[in-house]
Amino acid sequence: MSQLQETNQTLDFFCDFDKISQNVDNIKLSLCMLNSLIGSTDMRKSVETIWNRDKSAFDVMDILIAVRSEGKKKVINSLGNCIVLDSLFDSIDGVIEFLDNTGLTGIFQSKKINDLVDYVFGIETGLDTNARKNRSGDLMENMVAHIFDKNGINYRREVCSREWPDITKVLGDDEKRFDFVIETEAKTHLIEVNFYSGGGSKLNEVARSYSDIAPKINSVPNFEFVWITDGIGWRNAKNKLQEAYSIIPSIYNLTSINEFINGIK
Repeated sequence: MSQLQETNQTLDFFCDFDKISQNVDNIKLSLCMLNSLIGSTDMRKSVETIWNRDKSAFDVMDILIAVRSEGKKKVINSLGNCIVLDSLFDSIDGVIEFLDNTGLTGIFQSKKINDLVDYVFGIETGLDTNARKNRSGDLMENMVAHIFDKNGINYRREVCSREWPDITKVLGDDEKRFDFVIETEAKTHLIEVNFYSGGGSKLNEVARSYSDIAPKINSVPNFEFVWITDGIGWRNAKNKLQEAYSIIPSIYNLTSINEFINGIK
C-alpha cells in the first residue's frame, strides 16, 4: 500500500488533440456554412438561404450544444412532444425552433461567437475529457509495455482466452481478453493491467472478478494469472485488495513489477 502511486498521468493524457482536430475537420465545411448565421438580423431568412444551398449543413448542429445525438438523443419540443433531437434538422421550422429554444439565436445575433469552427474545437476539447477514464487504462498498459520492452521481455497484447482450449474450458462462458500474454518455457502468464487514482465501486468489482477467474486459470497446468495494478484509489478499497491477495498469488504494482520481471528472466 505504501508503494501506490498518486497518478500515472503525463501531459498528453488530458487532451487528444489529434482526435479533436479530426472531429472538427469532419464537419468543418458545414460549420463554415453555418457561420453565415452569426450576426444575422433575420435568422429565418439566413436559415432559408443555407437550406436552399445545402440543407445537410444543419445536420451537425447538435454539436453546437455539446451533444453527440446520432439519432439517439430525445427531447421535448415546443408542442410538448418527445422527439428525436436530430428530427428538428429535417425542416426549416425545426431548425428555427432548435436555434430559438436552445438560445443559439441570441448568441449568434449578439456575435458572442465569432467563428463556429473555433467554437466547436473548444466544445470537442471539453467533450474529450469524458474519454480520460479510458485513456488512464491505456496509459497504464503503455507504461507496463515500456517496462517490458526496457527489460527485453517478449509479450503479446490484447489476446483472447479462446486461443487456449483448456483456459476456455475453465472459464466457461466468461470469454476474456487479456491485456498482455507472456509465454515462457515454464508458464504462460495471462496478465491484466489497470490503474485507479480514485475510489469507487469499480475497484471492488475488478477485485471480485479477478479473484474469481485467477484460481480457474491457475488450475490449468503451466498457466498463471497475473494482475498488475496501481493507484491511490486502492486506499479506499484496501479490504478488497487484501482479499484478492489471499486468492491471487501474483499481484504487482509499478514498483514490485520488477519482482515479476526477474522471475520471468
